[in-house]
Amino acid sequence: MKTGLTIIKWFLSGLLLLLLLLIAGSSINHRLQTPREEAAYPPPGQLVPVNGHSLHVYAEGEGNLTLVFLSGSGTTAPTLDFRGLYRRLSKEYRTVVVERAGYGWSEGGGTSRDIDTVLGETRRALELAGESPPYVLLPHSMSGLEALHWANRYPNEVAAIIGLDPATPPIYELMPPPRLQLALIGFTARTGLLRLAPFICHEAAAVNHLTAAETAAYCSIMYRRTLTADMLAEVEMTQTNAQLVAAEGIPVVPLYVFISNGDGLPMDNWGEVLANYTEAAGGQYTLLDVGHYVHNEAADVIAEESRSFLQQLVSEMISQ
Repeated sequence: MKTGLTIIKWFLSGLLLLLLLLIAGSSINHRLQTPREEAAYPPPGQLVPVNGHSLHVYAEGEGNLTLVFLSGSGTTAPTLDFRGLYRRLSKEYRTVVVERAGYGWSEGGGTSRDIDTVLGETRRALELAGESPPYVLLPHSMSGLEALHWANRYPNEVAAIIGLDPATPPIYELMPPPRLQLALIGFTARTGLLRLAPFICHEAAAVNHLTAAETAAYCSIMYRRTLTADMLAEVEMTQTNAQLVAAEGIPVVPLYVFISNGDGLPMDNWGEVLANYTEAAGGQYTLLDVGHYVHNEAADVIAEESRSFLQQLVSEMISQ
């Protein structure tokens, strides 16, 4: 009996040692690869100094409306994540992606992730990048809170909101953040273990409509920008931020929302909650039989419907 226990003890000790060696080797490789990738894939847009750190703002296209894309929580490379959609709209409109602190090519901020700080940094980054309101906001997921807060606090700056499966305050009353799962994923990124599964970023890049060169840049960012400290700090603030936005009430702003089928989300009635909020706001919505990243899986439909909505918006603005 003692011999059997000894064998099991040594076996488990061996496994632990192998795991520690794997993590150590992965971490060393990660530290070596990161500066090389940063040099190989420089930011395609502008880096502007905001609140003690640099934020990345990417823009393309011209038109009578400026569309501002705001990413969901943990989206590692917003500029590339939204590319499939804004490329379908930038021939007619000015399209801009603001990457928050710790996302994409933006530096980590280390500042509070309360919604006023986040919104202040977004507005300042746009200003320094030469953009000016009013804007049409296109928030995905968690940034729905920022868009609603923006419309309430600065209504003259927001011409409309086109929600890309956006989170609204009632969502966070029903869906607490999955802290443990996020912490584990963040650990795999910080230690470089995520690099051992390159198929993850390649599959995501394919859905994002990216070229081979863009895929390489996307993967390099995913390896070093998955659940950064700023992202995790945002998660900790979501329920507090949602309560603040809920207390402000529903903003009076033209609203069109694209709603996913809820697959992969930790609540069964995601679509129902989002549809109810949109109806209460007097907005329109379209139900899509795709996952949460609607702008990737249904880019053509969203671009077409958004174009019609924006044309109507411009007509109304001219007639006023």
